[in-house]
Amino acid sequence: MSNEKTHYRKAFNSPYLSSADIVGPTILTVARVTLEIDRTKKTKDLFNTAHFVEKELRQGEPLKPMILNAHNSRVMRDLCGSHFIDDWSGAITVYVEQGIKFGRDTVEGLRISPQRPSLQRLELVPASEKAWNNAIAAYKRDGHLNAVLSRMFISDENQALIIEQAGA
Repeated sequence: MSNEKTHYRKAFNSPYLSSADIVGPTILTVARVTLEIDRTKKTKDLFNTAHFVEKELRQGEPLKPMILNAHNSRVMRDLCGSHFIDDWSGAITVYVEQGIKFGRDTVEGLRISPQRPSLQRLELVPASEKAWNNAIAAYKRDGHLNAVLSRMFISDENQALIIEQAGA
């Protein structure tokens, strides 16, 4: 029997990441941020929308893109050192904050921590055979090493070696 409870907002099946999806501070890797039309089709508004390197939030649960409201957009601007959404990427910590004013309501909402997460990343070297082969497979699959680099440090020399061994 699972001890995990279901948030009432899960029933509404939003196309975006919401406070119902996050159960604790969660480290995610922003691959890119784009300006997109509202996917809910409730408005024709444009939103700064973060897309992630990770494909699943938890095993079997797809990770949805996240709308960046004005507050989270300012945090991304500060974290990335740029006013341009095209420059926004990298590891962030997403958490749920209670007591956010939204019109007349007080709601819970997603927030991005203003500090980069401290990732203790191991260095990937050829001697780490399983991880090395996984990195080669990731490069063949994705055409880049972003997913691996979000979890491990790889020297420029070893990145070139992985790409060479991937046959690129």
